[in-house]
Amino acid sequence: MRAYRLLAQLLAGLPACVLILTSLCLSLPAAPAAAQTPVDLELILAVDVSGSVDPDEAKLQRNGYVQALLNPKVQAAIRGGPFGRIAATYVEWAGESHQHTVVGWTELSDTPSIERFAGMVAEAPMMTEQWTSISAAIDFAVPQFENNGFEGTRLVIDVSGDGENNRGRPVEEARDAAVARGITINGLPILNDRPNPWGGAAPNDLEGYYRDHVIGGPGAFLVPARDFDAFADAILSKLLLEVSGLQPAGWERDLAAR
Repeated sequence: MRAYRLLAQLLAGLPACVLILTSLCLSLPAAPAAAQTPVDLELILAVDVSGSVDPDEAKLQRNGYVQALLNPKVQAAIRGGPFGRIAATYVEWAGESHQHTVVGWTELSDTPSIERFAGMVAEAPMMTEQWTSISAAIDFAVPQFENNGFEGTRLVIDVSGDGENNRGRPVEEARDAAVARGITINGLPILNDRPNPWGGAAPNDLEGYYRDHVIGGPGAFLVPARDFDAFADAILSKLLLEVSGLQPAGWERDLAAR
């Protein structure tokens, strides 16, 4: 109570003009948040660089994304949306503690902007880590959509990888948390039958695993790559579908038959 009386005495001694100005300042609305650039799609390219991906395979993945971005069909699809632009970021991931943003959020709207983005992806140094935590990759990706300078009509995490989740929380929990926030997770499982570097067997049905445990959200789909050599063709097909907001033919029928 004593503090309140002291405050009242101080205010009483202030000139009337100061009190009026203080009142006006307090009544002014807060400054508006910085404007977000509207885009047709906010896309996180989340790429597996765990220990099961050797340097040659990691390079094939990088080159696959670069080639797809430089493809005239993808560039036409980017320009063909209502806003004529998307926003993208390229992230590489492995275990629970390894998620690395290779290229941050970038507006892609014309050939020069797309070529700059693809060039930065191609030129960045490569890093790998042990283990495979798809759940940590998703958990890392979700907050990246906040305050990134863009407002997309669709939010998509594009997860590519060659193994099942073996570290971190269950991938279904991470997927469901992302979907609850209006985010779609698409998948690009890289299928191969060779054991991992530590002698472990290759996943029996990685395509089914991604379908049942990884992808989710509005319009979610997956496009499998039959091996690393087929990755470039798979990512081209997948990017075309994602940018256009479409799904592979028959995908809805396949999901209903599960």
